[in-house]
Amino acid sequence: MKNRSKRAAFTLIEIIMVIVILGVVAMIGTDIIAKMYQGYMRSQIISELQQKTELALDQISKRLKYRIKASVVTKDALNTGTFKSLSSDDNGTYNMLEWIGYDNEGFLGEYNGTTFVPGWSGFIDLYDSAITDENETSTRGSRLDYAANTIMALSYGDVSLSDPSATKQSPAIIFKKHFFGASPRTFGFDPGNPNDHNDTYPVRSNGNERLLFIEDKPDKRISEQYYLVWSAYALVPDVGASNSDFNLTLHYNYQPWHGEQFDVAKSSVIAEHVSTFRFTQTGNMIRIKLCLQDDNKTGTPIGFCKEKVVF
Repeated sequence: MKNRSKRAAFTLIEIIMVIVILGVVAMIGTDIIAKMYQGYMRSQIISELQQKTELALDQISKRLKYRIKASVVTKDALNTGTFKSLSSDDNGTYNMLEWIGYDNEGFLGEYNGTTFVPGWSGFIDLYDSAITDENETSTRGSRLDYAANTIMALSYGDVSLSDPSATKQSPAIIFKKHFFGASPRTFGFDPGNPNDHNDTYPVRSNGNERLLFIEDKPDKRISEQYYLVWSAYALVPDVGASNSDFNLTLHYNYQPWHGEQFDVAKSSVIAEHVSTFRFTQTGNMIRIKLCLQDDNKTGTPIGFCKEKVVF
């Protein structure tokens, strides 16, 4: 008679234990995968916030780099009638930054086939014997037609240096000598007194090397060095109902020396979901701090902050 070996079967307890172990392993594996995914998402969000923050600060610094330093003011975005120079700002309720920028693109000029010629030279010939009109001045070395073309293009046709009919807004010149001790009011930033722009002289071209003052100011203080300007700029936090999640908007293409304020200007959103926008000034150096957040995409708030110094 042949012996037959018996096949051992799994008991119910063993089956239950296997199922429990597999369940535990599955739970641990799922948790590990979930945490890995959350870590991946977090790193991606931080990287995206970093890029957006750096891009926003880069755009801001490029505008501030060509600022008229004495013109920088700060205001309360909810009450723009109150303002003061940035050098005296405590950056408390004053959360809006505004300044006049000089025409760097026009200054660089155009290529005339031999060399690059500046659109405006930045120098006034105080002893040009050909100038007989007190409302006219000589700026040798300029090609004001180049500057006029550049300003027309950048302002979308709103500002003209060469329009004799004065149907468009005109640029202005600011003499470098006036930078020291100048008040923000003298650049036209006071909404209550828009005609106060004694350090900002609206002009139009009269040929390629002559500028004509279009306002009759008998107390003009002309000096040798000047900047040509055509736009002011304003960084305005759209705080609305939340002071910790707002958009930061750049306003441009407006002329305070013609009584215009930033709210009539063209605008572009520099950054969304901003939690912090701070600025301080030490000497001629402006330090800006910008913090962005991710709009709570992962259920846990994620933010990124960066500072930049503009000289």
